[in-house]
Amino acid sequence: MSIKPVHVIGGGLAGSEAAWQIAARGVPIILHEMRPVRMTDAHKTDGFAELVCSNSFRSDDADGNAVGLLHAEMRRLGSLIMRTADVNKVPAGSALAVDRDGFSAAIGAALEAHPLIDIRREEIAGLPPDDWDSVIIATGPLTSPALASAVRALTGEDALAFFDALAPIVHRDSIDMTGAWFQSRYDKSGADYINCPLNREQYEAFIDALLAGEKTQFHDWESTPYFDGCLPIEVMAERGRETPRHGPMKPMGLTNAHKPDEKPYAVVQLRQDNKLATLFNMVGFQTKLKHAEQVRIFRTIPGLENAEFARLGGLHRNTYLNSPRLLDETLRLKAQPRLRFAGQITGCEGYVESAAIGLLTGRFAAAERLGEELSLPPATSAHGALIGHITGGHIDTIDAGPSSFQPMNANFGLFPPLTQEPAIGEDGKRLRGTPKTIAKKRALCQRALADLDRWIAGEHAAAAE
Repeated sequence: MSIKPVHVIGGGLAGSEAAWQIAARGVPIILHEMRPVRMTDAHKTDGFAELVCSNSFRSDDADGNAVGLLHAEMRRLGSLIMRTADVNKVPAGSALAVDRDGFSAAIGAALEAHPLIDIRREEIAGLPPDDWDSVIIATGPLTSPALASAVRALTGEDALAFFDALAPIVHRDSIDMTGAWFQSRYDKSGADYINCPLNREQYEAFIDALLAGEKTQFHDWESTPYFDGCLPIEVMAERGRETPRHGPMKPMGLTNAHKPDEKPYAVVQLRQDNKLATLFNMVGFQTKLKHAEQVRIFRTIPGLENAEFARLGGLHRNTYLNSPRLLDETLRLKAQPRLRFAGQITGCEGYVESAAIGLLTGRFAAAERLGEELSLPPATSAHGALIGHITGGHIDTIDAGPSSFQPMNANFGLFPPLTQEPAIGEDGKRLRGTPKTIAKKRALCQRALADLDRWIAGEHAAAAE
């Protein structure tokens, strides 16, 4: 008996993961990707799952970090994105970073080789045809204007928007290592970051330059809030001269290898961006400075005086839905349930979170197509916490305006509290302060993975009946 295909619109991380999850369950897929027929302002290639802002999937610590926990859950759920990231990883301390080109090429090869995935390079300009009875829209924050307008017309709500910023990438051989050094903060997981130290005078001059530098100007309709997890470096400086020094430029946990007795006042870190280690990303240096200003100002940083940039920073406008009002608990559009949404357009933030929501949407669509009962992941898991935030976890879902719903990374604040928090440590002493926080996070991770394992086992049992 033939199975009608599910249509997935968008070949980013969410769309690629959704397509893979559906095909893995024996359901045929038609995957629509508009690039290269129509490019976006941010993408540079027509590759699947292209990484635009950074090459980092952030922390891989599944024992005390919500994002690392999400990694672990996705691996257990057969994620194509995580499997490919593991194969293409590059040194990044306790974080998981990948070779951009190798990662994207491997995702594309896997999708193209799958016999149930039919890839079509075309723009879906408007709502999908009525005879597409199961559609996942995973077009991301850079959805084509025609499709975005059609969705807005259908829902009667304006999509929200924020700016996402890109950090510059520097050629490794142009960095002066006579003043810079390799070290991971607090010496965690090796020496994977290049550190460029600034004394107080240099830092103050740098902040002055950031504040005075010429920035890209936007139209009034583009004046939307930044996502706090991706603030441009000059916006941080505008919020307070010391703000960058307590963020990406913090000197804590680092010792200048050239002058161990001199504590840096601030530090600029660069993280390896490709497997060849020829490119390094300026960590936390997303920016809206004009290109010429970036070159001038960033070359005042010790070690980067002769820096050659493979890519300068920039900004692109992101859009996302007012999901708590518009989507049901399985990410279907209430106004037209044949349409599901996945990825950043739903109001999650980050590569991993986007792929995770794609994973769930794919599983929901496959189960629906196969006539199986839909099963939500446990609320105590990272996946359950994310989908809870997107579809109803926001406190002002009913009464507040659309602007009250904001994109969110995976974080422990989204998780249901523990029934009983750890009180006594392994040494038998009462837990307080930082040790108690660490123990609490570990307990949340252990509970999440145990509950997820039971959910997976339950799904397998149901499928076998």
